Amino acid sequence: MYFYRMKSKDIRDNLATEQYLMNNVEFDEPLVLFYIQKPCIIVGRNQNTLEEINSEYIKEHNITVTRRISGGGAVYDDLGNISFSFVVNSDDDNFGDFKKLTKSIIDALKDMGATTAEVSGRNDLMVDGKKFSGNAMYTKNGKMFSHGTLAYDVDLSVLADALNVPADKIASKGIKSVKSRVTNVKPYLKPEYQSLTTEEFRDKLILELFHTDDMSKISDKEYQLTDNDKKAIQKLNADFYYNWDWVYGKSPDFSVKNRKHFDMGTVDVRYQISQGKIKSVEIYGDYFGKKDSETIKQKLVGIPYSKTSIEEALNDFDLDEYFSGIPKDELYNLFTN
Repeated sequence: MYFYRMKSKDIRDNLATEQYLMNNVEFDEPLVLFYIQKPCIIVGRNQNTLEEINSEYIKEHNITVTRRISGGGAVYDDLGNISFSFVVNSDDDNFGDFKKLTKSIIDALKDMGATTAEVSGRNDLMVDGKKFSGNAMYTKNGKMFSHGTLAYDVDLSVLADALNVPADKIASKGIKSVKSRVTNVKPYLKPEYQSLTTEEFRDKLILELFHTDDMSKISDKEYQLTDNDKKAIQKLNADFYYNWDWVYGKSPDFSVKNRKHFDMGTVDVRYQISQGKIKSVEIYGDYFGKKDSETIKQKLVGIPYSKTSIEEALNDFDLDEYFSGIPKDELYNLFTN
């Protein structure tokens, strides 16, 4: 088995590296990747990005959002999480067998003290009935990876805010995330493993996987990216993980309903979104205005469904002429919420 420790702390760089190594580098043994990243949300391939994230919260807290090429639900990572990925040859027996492909991780954690660690359900790793790892798979051209999170010391308080969208706000046919009771694995480990940095814990996990006590003994098993590798990875980043069309535009068609009662009347804004852009918009309510809101609707159609794009479109109008007596900032919040 070979291993690679990602150098970047950006989830987009790490997902691109994983995709590249699976598709373009031949290994005569399985490869295991480890990556640690700054706060981020990774949505599954078949999910509606905006249906999974609290857009306002992630913008305020500078949380990166991207989409992976594998299925499954949205996950939140920060610097207290280790992601791992096994890259292997694909066959019918491997795909979907999370228990088989994560066995070495489970065994290592048990040796480190988490004796109740187990694979549960379809793709979760659990300890004492609580989820500490979610996993997904992807296969192409006879190769596949099985990757997952491993919460060591994640700030779990962020989860409820970053991945929290009212159920009646957005409606689509995208795959919904299943909310689970989550925990960090750190408290379940032996005391000597509870004061490690995330990087130290990662390296200890690698040593356990290779059944050795010294990283120098397995240095010949650690892959190093070439300059050509790095150039190809940059191209994948441009095409996928940094690309708005991939992250948001690949979402299934969906509808959004924003409604609020103001002192000067109720405004009800409804969007139909296709490929991440506003396909149509309707504005209802018992508000008063000197001008017809039809011109605002025409301005909004065709632009990306994002806070910045909608605000820029609304800047072309004196909104008091369309929604008399309703404060501009409150209207902006309604249209972009």
